[in-house]
Amino acid sequence: MNQNDILLIEDNPDDVELTRIAFAEAGVDRQMVVVRDGAEALDYLFARGRHAGREGADLPAIVLLDLNLPKVDGREVLQAIRGDARTRALPVVVLTTSDEPFDVEATYALGVNSYIRKPVDFEQFVAVVKQIGLYWLVLNHPRIAS
Repeated sequence: MNQNDILLIEDNPDDVELTRIAFAEAGVDRQMVVVRDGAEALDYLFARGRHAGREGADLPAIVLLDLNLPKVDGREVLQAIRGDARTRALPVVVLTTSDEPFDVEATYALGVNSYIRKPVDFEQFVAVVKQIGLYWLVLNHPRIAS
């Protein structure tokens, strides 16, 4: 993975496939790495466990994070990302089915960059993912981590 890649943290195989399709339809030519639970996400980002051979300083351009994950939930993943100097500046977009005000407030309090509720309609989902790709991977100028 490098600064041009996308890390998708998502346990629903249908949502993974929809996200891949949406980025392809949007013309976003980036490699997408998918991890299926919060524990694997943290292992991946911090180059430990089964991802120990990965270069830990090689971070993605963006993390798309579901909140309701097995093993370690998305809030805990976000807290770990923001709590470590190596990943603190990493753009994280929550992409979830929850529209609970508590989830929105809690994730912003933990430092999420954006909170987006997944549309259930396929065309709307594709449109949302296209917008994420356009903004975060084309228009946005990322912060340079020190």
